[in-house]
Amino acid sequence: MRQMARMRRGAMTAALLAAAMTGSLMTGCTSGGDAIDDGRGNNQIPGPSQETEEGRTQSPIPPASAGSVLAVKIDNVRAARPQTGLEAADIVYAEQVEGGLSRLMAVYASKLPKVVGPVRSARESDLELLRQFDEPTLAFSGAQHKLLPLINKAPLNAHPPGKASGNAYYRGTGKSAPHNLYLRPQRLAASSPGSAALTTGFHFGTAPAGGSPETSRTVRFPAARFTFTWSESRQRWLVAMDGTPTVTTDGNTVAPATVVVQYVKVRKSKYHDVLGSNSPYTETVGSGTAKVLRDGRVFDVDWARPSATDGTEFTTADGAPMNFAKGQVWVVFAKA
Repeated sequence: MRQMARMRRGAMTAALLAAAMTGSLMTGCTSGGDAIDDGRGNNQIPGPSQETEEGRTQSPIPPASAGSVLAVKIDNVRAARPQTGLEAADIVYAEQVEGGLSRLMAVYASKLPKVVGPVRSARESDLELLRQFDEPTLAFSGAQHKLLPLINKAPLNAHPPGKASGNAYYRGTGKSAPHNLYLRPQRLAASSPGSAALTTGFHFGTAPAGGSPETSRTVRFPAARFTFTWSESRQRWLVAMDGTPTVTTDGNTVAPATVVVQYVKVRKSKYHDVLGSNSPYTETVGSGTAKVLRDGRVFDVDWARPSATDGTEFTTADGAPMNFAKGQVWVVFAKA
């Protein structure tokens, strides 16, 4: 059924991609703010004194299909925190970017928060990761100029500022640019598609036998770290990033039910940021090992994703699917 749906949408996708390529060549950049988006947060320019609507210079792309998951690239340097809307995501992916820092991709299907952000730029790895979904909507601030043709060709609905409908994006007043770009998700999609749109390959259910007691796990990138601490009272993993508890602007503690530390190959890409630093490429197709945290225990599992259009299967030592606990899932891509 999934393959048939892709075929039915093929002709329409080709036409839209052609139009997107034309728009890209005319503008030369997905977003006017991309020139300062180096992934590090070193460039601090004054933000506007009030919320400002963006995207007035190009014809807007129609709102996303009701069946599309919404993926939002979220800034994760210290200057961007606290984030907004992160606790409402079904899945949060954490990836390494330039300088060994981290960036998040939040995927929304069950519900759409009123606001998400701060929104930042896309990377080449995102395109491979998002192929597991049927024509997902990607919200991002911009991208490296040479990456734009790949984004335009990808089977997804790209909605950066300037192409999104109406005033979907705005600049907030609490942080300096580029850490103050926010998205109103319901301006891109009138409703959430539901959990059936999460074609990730994840299984949910009763925990398997085995595992080892685990109260805390830290994952380190060269210049960032994530710590997940088990809360017995909440039956959730409390997230801390770079040593600081992760609480959103609304005061909500980010606490996933399941955490996956997925060991993958992280290699150099052919792209660089404005400082000349190479953009890492996180390979999510292939196979390897992972640690799954749930119910105050850690499980050693294997992962496999045969192709980009497949979800990722996590299996225990006996080959059975690794069931996740119901609730938000965090996947941290750690270097194998």
